[in-house]
Amino acid sequence: MKYAHVQKISVTFYSILPSPYQRDLFFEISRCPEINLTVYYLEPACADSPWPEKPLQSYEHILPGFHLSWGLSRFHFNYHFPTTQADVVVLNGYMNVTTQLLLRWQAKQVPCIFWGEKMVANSQGIKGKLQKYLASALNNCYGIAAIGTQAQQDYQQRFPDKPIFNIPYYCDLTPFSQNLPQRPRNPVTILFCGQMIARKGVDILLQAFNHLIQSGYNAHLLLVGREAELPQLLETIPEQTRQKIQYAGFQPPENLPEFFHQADLFVLPSRYDGWGVVVNQAIGAGLPVICSDGVGSAYDLINPGENGDLFPNGNVEILAEVLMSYLQQPDKIQVASTASLQKSLEISPAMGAQKWIDVFNKIKS
Repeated sequence: MKYAHVQKISVTFYSILPSPYQRDLFFEISRCPEINLTVYYLEPACADSPWPEKPLQSYEHILPGFHLSWGLSRFHFNYHFPTTQADVVVLNGYMNVTTQLLLRWQAKQVPCIFWGEKMVANSQGIKGKLQKYLASALNNCYGIAAIGTQAQQDYQQRFPDKPIFNIPYYCDLTPFSQNLPQRPRNPVTILFCGQMIARKGVDILLQAFNHLIQSGYNAHLLLVGREAELPQLLETIPEQTRQKIQYAGFQPPENLPEFFHQADLFVLPSRYDGWGVVVNQAIGAGLPVICSDGVGSAYDLINPGENGDLFPNGNVEILAEVLMSYLQQPDKIQVASTASLQKSLEISPAMGAQKWIDVFNKIKS
């Protein structure tokens, strides 16, 4: 991709850990000759990370340090911060000591951009007060790169005086878009990929799928991801329906395209998902995508009635109706599949890199 010309800029990203979708974007930014890129991660990996450690690029570094856990939150303490001066600093995540130091110190010396998903509602009690205090550090930023339209609207309300840029997640979809099968097949296979937990709405999907089977539809459900709460969730599902469900377990990222190619429909019924990169992957694999309206990426990547549909968060009946509409009209799967492949052309890492370069250019000018 030919990038718009910008003045030479030194850019430093601070991120939590080397996630594949962020690394795809960083690699594309590093290819721009007008950008001197440096990336620092607060840790190389975490115990529950779905991503195996991979060799780092020359511009990527791990900061020495440690972390403490509090419930689902992880607070990082890093040291030996680099002394090199950057023109722009981009920070991902504010719920840790390291980023707080950068926001409250470095942001006064260098333009800082906070890059984040939609902020979740504050917890109650001490934890809620701590979250509010940590979030106040974002007032020191030059601007905020919101991950998706929903996050952009949220940050515009919280920080009305700051520039807010909409820069979603972009990842390499090439492995997902190659060697695509003919769709739809009989029976239709519905795919879910993610942790088998209530927040991801797996119970909602299981109940909707059971409604399909009990209504006489011929379909399969393919589940990919960490088992977590799945055994308990399946206890309420009749044996007739369970026979139509395949659980493939956790799969490393390089194996995921194989499972996406086995599917005809993709469903992400999360009660809450700040973004949901699996939606990018499903679109790259040419799948119609059905999401709850609690999924952040749905508002940027799904055109309802074209490459997928939305349903109200937690509504089993409407999800079942949407699935039935695809099973009753196989041509609808073909049309939506083509639309998803067309949409995937808009969400390549090269497109994401250009968005970032436009922001850097604006700051520099």
